[in-house]
Amino acid sequence: MGGKTANKAGYFDKLKGLLEEYRSVFVVTIDNVSSQQMHEIRHSLRNQGVVLMGKNTMVRRALKTFINDTPEYERLLPFVRGNVGFVFTNGDLKEIRDKLLSNRVAAPARAGAVAPTDVWIPAGNTGMEPGKTSFFQALGVPTKIARGTIEITTDLKLVEAGNKVGPSEATLLNMLNISPFTYGLGVEQVYDEGQAFPPEILDIGDEQLLGALSKAITTIATISLALNFPTLPSVMHSLVNSYKNLLSVAVETDISWPEIEQLKDRIANPDAYAAAAAPAAAAGGGTSAAAPAEETKKDDSEEEEDDEGFGGLFGVGLAFYFSVGFTITCILKYGYIGRFSMAEFFRSQDTRHVNEGYAKYERRETVIAKTKL
Repeated sequence: MGGKTANKAGYFDKLKGLLEEYRSVFVVTIDNVSSQQMHEIRHSLRNQGVVLMGKNTMVRRALKTFINDTPEYERLLPFVRGNVGFVFTNGDLKEIRDKLLSNRVAAPARAGAVAPTDVWIPAGNTGMEPGKTSFFQALGVPTKIARGTIEITTDLKLVEAGNKVGPSEATLLNMLNISPFTYGLGVEQVYDEGQAFPPEILDIGDEQLLGALSKAITTIATISLALNFPTLPSVMHSLVNSYKNLLSVAVETDISWPEIEQLKDRIANPDAYAAAAAPAAAAGGGTSAAAPAEETKKDDSEEEEDDEGFGGLFGVGLAFYFSVGFTITCILKYGYIGRFSMAEFFRSQDTRHVNEGYAKYERRETVIAKTKL
């Protein structure tokens, strides 16, 4: 009795030491795995992991004693059932999982065993004498006599997955030297740093994670803009929308600053910009038109650079300037900011001017597009 108690205490200490030393644990099934195969698996995991087996009752009792100090171990208890064991590791989980599943051994069918997959008998010559034809007929296997031997005419599904292998099916498979099953460790659950999850999670790649994250950010930005509730993903959209609103109002009203004069000049004199772009469009193949074409391209590139600077850094500056002004206006006019939105701010102003400003802004975009053509 004292020897059994000492063995249990030693097993408890070993299990606790492995749980503290390794951050990840694979709960593996070991059905139909031979001792020789287990030896090969332990050898393949040398310096990468440790395999530990034990009676389920003793493992559950040990884990329950560890829960007081480490409550996370309780997540392992539901999976300590059946013929299972533990594989402890600090290495890459996907690599260790693949190494565990790769060690499989072909085995003959045994009567009473549950078929993990469908068992097929391929068509072809069996090399057996015609006297065994009745055995094939009893199992419903289509055969014929060819060159003094039994030949199976078509492929036949002998046992379906999930069904037990009968004595006759097992005998036939052994007669044909067919080993339909492969046995090895199966990963039932993964425990990593206090979290338990199925092994399929390890197949999720970085692209799937980034795609899900991008979709979530887009959803948050959409909901934030619809509710007028500022969040980090929606701030840049709010700044761009505020900048567009500011341009629309500035184009329609007398509000002006040095940087917007060029925009107002384009709207007021579209023909001048169209005439400046005409030589570039007319410069075809003549040598005399090469210099004006080059000069026009240079002017266009300078204008594009100005537009980029105007729409980039200056746009952010204008948006910040407008946001500050908008906040001060709300405080002075309404006494608080609250949920007062920019749309409400524009509605509180002269609506006619704002609508005309939007229309003029759209006309300006059309003129610029035609000018660049």
